[in-house]
Amino acid sequence: QVHLVESGGGLVQPGGSLRLSCAASGSIFRIHNLAWYRQAPGKQREFVAIITLGGSADYADSVKGRFTISKDNVKNTVDLQMNSLKAEDTAVYYCNAQVRRAVGITAEDYWGQGTQVTVSS
Repeated sequence: QVHLVESGGGLVQPGGSLRLSCAASGSIFRIHNLAWYRQAPGKQREFVAIITLGGSADYADSVKGRFTISKDNVKNTVDLQMNSLKAEDTAVYYCNAQVRRAVGITAEDYWGQGTQVTVSS
């Protein structure tokens, strides 16, 4: 089994910054894509950012230029640095990982439990 644990959420004022972290543990042979999603109250979960096995990153248009995704391949962690936060960034943020647990096994999707980010004055 694979476990993802997020941390770093909280309350921040508009214009402020937060850094989210997600640590993967368990039966891991290789982690492919790592991503962050978010879900605001009453809305569907939406893509925020992704970083591939090779280190390429992509972002939702709504966060480009403000958020930065990064990873540590040794520690099996992925971070999301969020700057210039807006009220509309308020949501539960989820870590997602595509993990291959062994050679010859197809990579599967795993999700963290989520961490709340609230942007409010």
